[in-house]
Amino acid sequence: MPDMATIHQSSKNNDTADLGYFASTEVEDDELEENVEDWSRYYKKKTSRLFYPICVGDVLDKRYCIEHKLGHGGFATVWLAYDIQNKQNVALKILAAGEGEHEIQMHEEILQSVQDTSRLVTCLATFSLPGDNNCNHQVLVLPWRGGCLDDLRIKKMSMTARMSAAKQLLEALESLHKAGIVHRDLKDGNCFWGVVPLDDLSRRAKYQALGRPLKQVIWVEELWKPGEFVRPLAIPDDLRTDTFYLGDFGLAMKLGSSGAVIPDGRPPMQFCSPDRLHNKGPSIACDMWSYMCIFAELYLGHPIFSSFGTTHNMVGLLGPLPEEWKGDYLPPENSLDLWYDQDKKPSPSVNLHARIARARPDIDPIERDLVYSVMARGFNYSPEKRLTATQLLQDPSFKALLDRYC
Repeated sequence: MPDMATIHQSSKNNDTADLGYFASTEVEDDELEENVEDWSRYYKKKTSRLFYPICVGDVLDKRYCIEHKLGHGGFATVWLAYDIQNKQNVALKILAAGEGEHEIQMHEEILQSVQDTSRLVTCLATFSLPGDNNCNHQVLVLPWRGGCLDDLRIKKMSMTARMSAAKQLLEALESLHKAGIVHRDLKDGNCFWGVVPLDDLSRRAKYQALGRPLKQVIWVEELWKPGEFVRPLAIPDDLRTDTFYLGDFGLAMKLGSSGAVIPDGRPPMQFCSPDRLHNKGPSIACDMWSYMCIFAELYLGHPIFSSFGTTHNMVGLLGPLPEEWKGDYLPPENSLDLWYDQDKKPSPSVNLHARIARARPDIDPIERDLVYSVMARGFNYSPEKRLTATQLLQDPSFKALLDRYC
């Protein structure tokens, strides 16, 4: 990582000519292929939900200059841009054709009804880009944050930082729930670090800190506008701050809203509550299960449930699912009768107590009991028995655990 004082000094040379570099080796080609969106997202013969082609250096809505790539998902690409008007770095979430109306509505709802949005990644502005065949692409202008949590980064964090993140993210979730809003897609990938402001740096200086964009031209038949595949930037650890945020409200919903069209979807299997897996409706309790998965990942240093065989893993750790749920699992052909066998109990060598002890052999019995108390109630199969965010923040075991680190 270059010295920040040197970078700030170089920012006096405001060089905007650097637009990154094109892949020129097989290794660089392979790296791009592994880290960028699939080419078919730009090919109208493959999908109607086309991505919008972007080149580094493009200026959108006459004010947002694209400087780097932040990432992509199933419904959007996300870019680091410089707001020429307000002189600040922002993230642009450019949605696929036909997507985004619900997400924009939810951002408006959050800004109107949530009292404390300080730990939520909420919209600064929105605009629309005309695309191919008269389709439009909605764009969300968001504050730039320092990348999302994942188990590899969590392993490098101190326990103080991990438990601080757990508290901040729970407070963010509480603010949503108090307004009657369910996130519905709570996972580590939607939890974000803060980042040191780089608003006063030139593009050259930013590239010294973040790396220059590695890119390829998008060669797709009948591509209506030039575009580039760009490797997402990797934010150095020393540019991250110890503030944490909750974002991505594409699946969020307001409880009790009638007539609203709610998009289908749920968290990835390893973050999804068992009631949702059994065709029960989304609820605040579902979010709390997902939060407990994030808490467990922060505390243990790795996801508590695997992404493959998640339900089988869950039953082995926590015990049999409620018998009355049998037959409701989606898809039904993937369920196993043994999951609902009330005579099958977790082995003492692999149950929740054992998992905590194995993952954290360094802790004393008192702390182990505190963690078990928190997780056992958070991972309760009965939604009505799970603690709410407010209850968990006030829970003696949770508070005692945080007091040990924060």
